[in-house]
Amino acid sequence: MKIPFHRAYLSTEEINSVTEVIKSGWLTMGEKTFEFEKSFSDYVGASHSIAVNSCTAALHLALKSLNIGPGDEVILPAMTFVATWEVITYLKAKPVLCDVNKDTFLIEAKEIEKKITKNTKAIICVHYGGLPCDMDSILDLASKNNIHVIEDAAHALPATYKTKKIGTISKITCFSFYATKTITTGEGGMITTEDSEISERIKRLRLHGITKDAWNRYSEKGTWVYDVSEPGYKYNMTDIAAAIGIEQLKKCDLMNSMRQKIAQKYNSAFAENPLLELWKVDNPAGCSWHLYPIKLNIKNLKIDRDEFIEKLKFAGIGTSVHYIPIYRFTIYKDSDLWPEFFHGCEDIFSREVSLPIYPGMSEEETQFVIDTVMDILNKNKK
Repeated sequence: MKIPFHRAYLSTEEINSVTEVIKSGWLTMGEKTFEFEKSFSDYVGASHSIAVNSCTAALHLALKSLNIGPGDEVILPAMTFVATWEVITYLKAKPVLCDVNKDTFLIEAKEIEKKITKNTKAIICVHYGGLPCDMDSILDLASKNNIHVIEDAAHALPATYKTKKIGTISKITCFSFYATKTITTGEGGMITTEDSEISERIKRLRLHGITKDAWNRYSEKGTWVYDVSEPGYKYNMTDIAAAIGIEQLKKCDLMNSMRQKIAQKYNSAFAENPLLELWKVDNPAGCSWHLYPIKLNIKNLKIDRDEFIEKLKFAGIGTSVHYIPIYRFTIYKDSDLWPEFFHGCEDIFSREVSLPIYPGMSEEETQFVIDTVMDILNKNKK
């Protein structure tokens, strides 16, 4: 049996929707993109949604819209994908890495507070795996220090924090629709905000700073006249991508329930196994379960994490590791920061393995993953 790490949940609805766009003759940002934005706002309950071509673009525009620039510091977790870090450098601001909780894998207010200086202008919270951070404590800390909060919700559709859906809590939230995410447009992202001025500025910035998009210039009711208010970027979504997103969003709840069931089955199977530790999720129903990470108890095994992954690969099971901490990359040049300062990140990185969890994964496939994991662990325990 071959089980990939991820398989997109696509069907005839997405194919037909894309075909409709191609037949229309209008492929770039237009009516379908605006329809997707409206549908997304309705789904999460946000006042404004702005579609872009990636979550990286979304994070960049979020920081830009808050006027983050040279000399400013932005706090972020070291346990995240490199994009969260690099967008800060685009604006010549300083990324300030923060440790995470070794059980939840999340950034916490008590660690953030240690990193705040007079130059701190923003915090990027990463909802790892679709598990929301403790936003009340983070927002309270940010408010006391006059700091902006941006939510990196690349994993967190349709997660909820207490009674609120992610996308409605902070000033700006950024989502990803990359190929492996909880819904996909192939490549794509979305920004949500309650601030109309920020929304309008981001809409301009996503398309070169132009005051009118191509649809408003070239459509029957449009005009060729436009202005450029400030330098922007080429970050717009296409109608082809939006057509996929519209259909994916209709299935978002269904796909979430499928991942929830797989997570429940994994939890039941692994909960009592002393050879591994489960990710601490206090509210499973509020987590989107984009990832299912486990941590191996290496001290009780004859193999390390990488050997475990190779054995799963040999059995036909795809896995991943989330993440290589930012400070471990060659590009990271801050010599004052070493792994020993990031106890949570190091504990996770040395032992974490992400197992397959995607809609459409059958009960037979899920059970095969469970059986294989248990067999490898039992054969290699000390």
